[in-house]
Amino acid sequence: MMTEQTLRVLLVDDHPMMREGLSALLATVPGTTVVGECGDGESAVAMALDLQPSLVLMDLNLPKLSGIEATRRITQANPQIAILVLTMLEDDDSVFGAMRAGARGYLLKGAGKEEVIRAINVVAAGEAIFSPPIAQRLVQYFANMRPLIPANAFPELTERERVVLALIVDGKSNAQIAEMLSLSPKTVSNHISNIFSKLQVLDRAQAVTKARRISGEE
Repeated sequence: MMTEQTLRVLLVDDHPMMREGLSALLATVPGTTVVGECGDGESAVAMALDLQPSLVLMDLNLPKLSGIEATRRITQANPQIAILVLTMLEDDDSVFGAMRAGARGYLLKGAGKEEVIRAINVVAAGEAIFSPPIAQRLVQYFANMRPLIPANAFPELTERERVVLALIVDGKSNAQIAEMLSLSPKTVSNHISNIFSKLQVLDRAQAVTKARRISGEE
């Protein structure tokens, strides 16, 4: 009998045998029930919105609609539905695309049964979890994003403007900055306009030169 504590899971994978294995695994976990399963992104969105599961176990390489886009549509419609990615893909575009779309966790296929169960419970509780290789990639990514601008430089800039300036110095385009910081292109343009105004420079080249001089790189 279902209770308020029951964890309701929707399985999304284009391989029936994978879904069957996951369903069998979850059947052994008390308080967890599989409310549905499907093999393509469009069905995933439709079933998630219809069934309102607690959690969606989502593959990324799906027909009709990618797992990343399905994740985005589900989380936009109902942010309370947790998405845990379970996929073979571990490239940056897949990992960061899934995170930006709203996934709360990212596991690689091949994870052990205990790791999958633990990840499901962690994500359902509102926390984030990643397979060790993915966690290492995230740490490296954000380490590389550490601002190049000293904290005491340009006190007139906000912290976000300081990060944007650091990315400009690093040669990133507006589109790349928008993607890396999960901002709209217009917001990035506004930040850059504010930076130029506060630094009293006319363009990127002047901003980079001034930032490097203050940072002691020149």
